Amino acid sequence: MKAISYLHYGGPEVLEYGDVRDPKVGPDSVLVKVRAASVNPVDWKCMAGHLDGILDPVYPVIPGWDVAGVVVQPGVAVPEYAVGDEVIGYVREDFLSRGTFAEYVAAPVRTLARKPRNLSFEEASGLPLAGLTAFQVITKTLAVTEGDVVLVHAAAGGVGSMAVQLARHAGARVIGTASERNHDFLRELGAEPITYGDGLVERVRALAPEGVDAAFDTVGGETLRASAELLAPGGRLASIADGAVIGLGGHYCFVRPDADDLQRLAQLAEQDVVTVHVSETFPLERAADAYRLSAEGRTRGKIVVTVDWTSEDGPAGH
Repeated sequence: MKAISYLHYGGPEVLEYGDVRDPKVGPDSVLVKVRAASVNPVDWKCMAGHLDGILDPVYPVIPGWDVAGVVVQPGVAVPEYAVGDEVIGYVREDFLSRGTFAEYVAAPVRTLARKPRNLSFEEASGLPLAGLTAFQVITKTLAVTEGDVVLVHAAAGGVGSMAVQLARHAGARVIGTASERNHDFLRELGAEPITYGDGLVERVRALAPEGVDAAFDTVGGETLRASAELLAPGGRLASIADGAVIGLGGHYCFVRPDADDLQRLAQLAEQDVVTVHVSETFPLERAADAYRLSAEGRTRGKIVVTVDWTSEDGPAGH
């Protein structure tokens, strides 16, 4: 099959488009024909070796953890899915190798849920990792409830925009940081936008003089420290970007695959509670360009890589 892969750590220049070995379908997996796979910052961080301490690379590495596609072969121990089912997945394993930037991926069933019927494959591919991250932090770690004042950083990005929508659905008031060009977008999501950078603490305090009940840090560093300073008494703090949050009395969160959580997200998408904004799409062979754009860190919503199935050729006769 065709895929994007790399043979050693590096930047986008190490990505190659070409033929790789067809995936084997284990008993607890399903073979998914990939229609779209979204890009996440963790993808290029993995490729650069930043997660080498916890994830071994097995070369060639096919990157990508998000997928939306169609089941073409269930594993022998998988009664949940049948050929033709449309699915989404956060297909992460505890090593780097069998990713989603490919024509096919063998996805463990624990990573999958049924695709929201009202979303395109491109939109649906942007839901799993970003949506699960936001869902697990907002609903579980921070336990946001009605009446809370919640601060969300990088609120126009993939994770941040999901967090805004989920916090608003819980009945919270949301203050979101973003560049000024994204302020109207945040207002559409129901957040009160402010710019990040110098003076952030004063701008938040002008909106929430008594402090915020919960803060979701996606940036780290000075932004994390400012978030801790802005907490009201008893306030909750979580970060997906900086382990120093633990020393500030907060929680460091790393999203985990969870089929039940992902199916709940899909249901919320079908109820129009959460939407996925796709900022740009790239064909599979141009995945390196998608990585470069993601690394710039100025994306609104999601960047998506698509697989062209105008010709129905594929591996193993599928």
